[in-house]
Amino acid sequence: GFDIIFFWVARMIMFTMHFVKDENGKPQVPFKTVYVTGLIRDEQGQKMSKSKGNVLDPIDMIDGISLEDLLEKRTGNMMQPQLAEKIAKATRKEFAEGIAAHGTDALRFTLAALASNGRDINWDMKRLEGYRNFCNKLWNASRYVMMNLSIDKNELPALSELETSDKWILSKLNTLIADVTENLDKYELGVAVQKIYDFIWDSYCDWYIELTKARLYGEDEAQKRSAQQVLLYVLDQILRLMHPFMPFITEEIWQAIPHEGEALIVAAWPKYREDLCFQAEEDGMESIMQAIRAVRNRRAEMNVPPARRTTLYIVTEKQDLFSAGIPFITRLAYAERVVVLAEEPEGHGSMVSCVTHDAKLFLPMEELVDVDKELARIAKEKEKVQKGLAGVQAKLGNPGFAAKAPEQVVRAEQEKAEKYAALLRQLEESEARLKDL
Repeated sequence: GFDIIFFWVARMIMFTMHFVKDENGKPQVPFKTVYVTGLIRDEQGQKMSKSKGNVLDPIDMIDGISLEDLLEKRTGNMMQPQLAEKIAKATRKEFAEGIAAHGTDALRFTLAALASNGRDINWDMKRLEGYRNFCNKLWNASRYVMMNLSIDKNELPALSELETSDKWILSKLNTLIADVTENLDKYELGVAVQKIYDFIWDSYCDWYIELTKARLYGEDEAQKRSAQQVLLYVLDQILRLMHPFMPFITEEIWQAIPHEGEALIVAAWPKYREDLCFQAEEDGMESIMQAIRAVRNRRAEMNVPPARRTTLYIVTEKQDLFSAGIPFITRLAYAERVVVLAEEPEGHGSMVSCVTHDAKLFLPMEELVDVDKELARIAKEKEKVQKGLAGVQAKLGNPGFAAKAPEQVVRAEQEKAEKYAALLRQLEESEARLKDL
């Protein structure tokens, strides 16, 4: 706790000054800045202690531990053995299968992500699991890039050879480097790792890798090479940004890709570059991506499978921008044909529409769904939801249930009723939209 942290720091300073001297015999101070995190508590905000049986050993989260071994660790050699049964019961409930292995990098990244200046940390196993998945995401994305590399040197193509999507990712990376560097200078670790996480998961993996697939698998060798060069350059830079938080996986990946230098741990920190700031292209690409997201969300609301491709009409004042983005839109918005217009297409009143900041998007209803079949499906789903809602409401309306059931059970049923009601509203809204066509 905070009551002993000063003495730990003071001991390190005194020992170093006693044992380490410069060539003139002057004692050396090991560090001048100390970063003290908040206290790490359990998920309920309780201070971890042996008597409460809520201590989580970092080694167990790294390597994993069986339920039997965890019970032995928590209940063995207790000063208050009468609490052992209570602790064992709580442990079995919380960790029925023991604790899975998550690895050192996932644990380090979770600690950094939860860090906030002056605030205690409530430990969250779900966050740890999520960041373990993030490690897998980074590993798989890196393997994909390496499988598609035919180059042996990490260097960007000439700026004149960059596509709009290249300029978009490089410009966003440039901003990320500046932001993360500033955050680390201010010891805003949680803010820094969240920005890196968002960039890698969303911008690099979910968007840029997808945007480059047509070039990687195309016949144009120049385009294929430039896509590889930008993919590799961005991967190298994000590995450098991630290294303080995930040293092992980033070093492993970096050693496997074309690089210069002995190790990532001594490689130069990324720097902001004025020549890689492409604000106009970044804004243009964001507009295209907003349109793609809007179409995909609208299709998802209507349960339209990706395999069903449709005509997509885009009404916008930025016709040149969206015309240039047709290859991306066609593939990622599941379009059979993309038509960019200045005015609404004929019959737009009966089409499904969605709106972004820069465009109105129209999809012919008859190409999306069979209206009669969809209405029948919604009616069947409504009947099922109404039946479920009625059952939960009957249970909640029973005075005996409300009086005798534990509070958490009653609360769970109330949440179930709210979910049923929300789903019913969504189905009614979908039904109303279809009937208006």
